[in-house]
Amino acid sequence: MREKELNHLEEFIPYLAEGATKKAYLEALSKGQSVLEVIDGVIYEVFGDGTKKKIKNVEASIKVDITKKIVLS
Repeated sequence: MREKELNHLEEFIPYLAEGATKKAYLEALSKGQSVLEVIDGVIYEVFGDGTKKKIKNVEASIKVDITKKIVLS
């Protein structure tokens, strides 16, 4: 595979990861499992019926620009 094609395909990885994460989140809730979610600096255990249980406060998250490419050396 040529470098240009590989770079083009790599651009889609963040979007595929986002979709897979959302799918896993919804599948867990639909199976009666809970999930952990950070909302406004607080970790909550979220249940399928929409209720939330506060676990703990956390520091503010770091925003990441998914359109930027980072090359690790």
